[in-house]
Amino acid sequence: MTLLTVWADTDPLNALIQTSDRDVISAELAELGVAYSNHPVRDDVPPSATQDEVIAAYQPMVDALIAEHGYTLIDVAQLHTGDDAESQAIAAAARLKFLAEHTHDEEEIRFFSAGSGVFYLHMNGRVLAMLCTEGDLISVPELTTHWFDMGVKPDFTAIRFFREDDGWVGSFTGSDIASKFPTHDELTAVAVSRA
Repeated sequence: MTLLTVWADTDPLNALIQTSDRDVISAELAELGVAYSNHPVRDDVPPSATQDEVIAAYQPMVDALIAEHGYTLIDVAQLHTGDDAESQAIAAAARLKFLAEHTHDEEEIRFFSAGSGVFYLHMNGRVLAMLCTEGDLISVPELTTHWFDMGVKPDFTAIRFFREDDGWVGSFTGSDIASKFPTHDELTAVAVSRA
């Protein structure tokens, strides 16, 4: 279940807002220039699908976004963690990579076709945690301070859209703020309990 949680950036224990209402989520994020929408997902795309198969399954949406925004590079990020030690080590390293606060020189667009991940946006004295699940499309504006958590046992497939080959490269702030807020797994537990 999609979930938006908002805190003051100095108070990670007391949420100012916590909602699964997609209309409220869209309105809250739109005020900050963050685009959010939800789209139907296909149930015939297995976790083992290749990048080309995932993109082909969502080609009409991909083509519409390219035409509207001029994206030039589309790829698929996916991680489905197994129970073996190697798979878990790969997952831990991947999670750590974007768990620290950073920015990008271009907007960050993700469509979650399977699984989930949390974008934490640090804006205007607040931290907004957007738990994205299947069907969610989010666009984080360029230079927005944020971090991403895919959980201890990542399980997601997301189509990514870029304008430049290096637009995804992160500039890290050095802040430890990410360690102070609830994790992907903690927010997922909240979302499940609200369902």
